[in-house]
Amino acid sequence: MALYVLQNGIFDSNTYILSDDKECVVIDCGVNPREIMNIVESKGLNVKYIILTHGHFDHIYYVHDLKEKTGAKLCLHENELNLYRDPLRNGSMMFGSGREVKTVMPDILLKDGHKLQAGNLSLEIIHTPGHSPGSICILSDDMLFSGDTLFAMSVGRTDFPGGSATAMRESLHQKLFTLDESITVYPGHGPKTTIGYEKEHNPYA
Repeated sequence: MALYVLQNGIFDSNTYILSDDKECVVIDCGVNPREIMNIVESKGLNVKYIILTHGHFDHIYYVHDLKEKTGAKLCLHENELNLYRDPLRNGSMMFGSGREVKTVMPDILLKDGHKLQAGNLSLEIIHTPGHSPGSICILSDDMLFSGDTLFAMSVGRTDFPGGSATAMRESLHQKLFTLDESITVYPGHGPKTTIGYEKEHNPYA
C-alpha cells in the first residue's frame, strides 16, 4: 500500500492517491490533474475510483479533466448531488476564478457504510453531514480521509448552504470519535492528525 499526498490544491486543499497492487483511488480533485497523472503514470497505476468527500468548489475543480484522463468511476454521496451540481451552492460562483467548473454525473452514488474495493484496498464510506449534507469520510485500515469534516485542531465550517452545526456535532461524536484513537486522519486541508488527539484537544469538538 502506498499513499501520495498533494497539498497544493485550490485554497490549499489536499488530494490523496491511495494505491495497492497497481490499482488506486484519487480522493478529491482540487490539485491540477498533471500532478496527479505524473504520479499515476510514473508508478504504473490504474485509477479505479475518484471519490469526492463533498461537492465544494475547491474539492471538485478538476473533476471533469481528471475523469476524462483516467476513465475512473466518479463517486459522490447521494445527498451531495444537488449541491455538487449547483454553482451557487458549491461555491464556484462566489469563489471562482473565471474558469467554468465542469462537473460530470457520478457513476456511483454512495451511502453510509458503502464499501469500495481497489486492488487489496478496502474503503468504507462514513456519511458525516455537517459541513454539507453529503459530506463523507473514507476509512481504509488505519487511515481516515476526513474531507472538510475534521481538521487538525479544527472542524469544517457549517455556515455554507446545507451546513449544520448540529449535524456536525453528531457526525463527530457519533461517527468519528467512536473510531480507534490510533487512526491517522488525513483532512481536506492542513496536516494530518489522529482521532485520539482530536478527541482530547480539538477546541471545536
